[in-house]
Amino acid sequence: MIYLDNAATSWPKPDAVYDAVSDALRQGGNPGRGNSERSRAAAADINDARAVLAQLFHIAEPGRIVFGLNATDAINLGLQGMLSPGDHVITSRMEHNAVTRPLAYLEDAGVSVTKVETDPVLGADPAAVRAAIRPETKLVVMSHASNVTGALNPIEEIGAICEECGVPFMVDASQSAGAIPIDVVKMHIDLLAFPGHKSLLGPTGTGALYVSGRVSPRPLRSGGTGVFSEVRLQPDQLPYYYEAGTQNTVGIAGLAAGARYILERSVTSIYHEEQKMLHRLIEGLTAIPGITVYGPLSGPRAAAVSFNFDDLDCADVAMILETSYGISVRSGLQCAPDTHRLLGTFDLGGTVRVSPGIFTKEEELTAFLDAVREIAEEM
Repeated sequence: MIYLDNAATSWPKPDAVYDAVSDALRQGGNPGRGNSERSRAAAADINDARAVLAQLFHIAEPGRIVFGLNATDAINLGLQGMLSPGDHVITSRMEHNAVTRPLAYLEDAGVSVTKVETDPVLGADPAAVRAAIRPETKLVVMSHASNVTGALNPIEEIGAICEECGVPFMVDASQSAGAIPIDVVKMHIDLLAFPGHKSLLGPTGTGALYVSGRVSPRPLRSGGTGVFSEVRLQPDQLPYYYEAGTQNTVGIAGLAAGARYILERSVTSIYHEEQKMLHRLIEGLTAIPGITVYGPLSGPRAAAVSFNFDDLDCADVAMILETSYGISVRSGLQCAPDTHRLLGTFDLGGTVRVSPGIFTKEEELTAFLDAVREIAEEM
């Protein structure tokens, strides 16, 4: 099988990730629950993961990284923890359902939502963000990169506007964390949500939210923390304020190994390697008659390329690629209906999305492009 669906979840993982998961599972222990050797070792695994991720994203205090179920869980903590009825929030028109669905519930509860002008190639318009800010604006939230087209939002510019206007800035880094350099200070990010299982190369069921010292979302859950057990309510010290119950120690240990692997290779190096692959894909796809490629055709982008045949359903294309060529891609709306409405592909049922990763080989890209060319010739 040729795996080109890394925007959904990365595969394969580095051997160190498999080893770390196995070691943590065999080690046992409940982090922070008791003073046994196993408990201390489990806690050390989680603290190690915070330290590695803090280094990756230029976070000064590792304790401000809060682990959860996944990026969606982290986004919900940020949105529901920051917004109340009567508040106003700004977002883009190219968001994943991980952002749009929580916002829809909040909108029904009395939160005002503005979706600013968004270009399929250039991303959200910073000037439109500035113009949309009003006294009751309590948050600006948007993705770093589109999971459909790979288009990048001008995060640093928008973050600077938010800081100037005193509005907290939240970034969904699901398609960029581990593959595109992120500096929470330089980019003026107050809340950074990211998954562990995509470009960070960790297991599924892992993710986190960075919470800067400028914001304090309400916690979504409360319960045992292993420390401060005498306190009636959730202790307000980070990360305990947001981490109730036993953590996914096994998954977090794997995430730490994936993040460490990325640090060793360097995000900048990975980014440049992926840009070469993406530009080769786009060049190859745009040269095939009868195919439309969506989003940026040149310049920086994330590792997701969407395309359609003029006369072939995207689901059929994905099925042919898998059954006839052994190539795994993704078709459909990719959990981002707003993006497809903007692209004009919603009524088409979406697009075919191809997403290489750091372990994708040149010959696999060649095989993919040859397969798409053959399908086009047989239409």
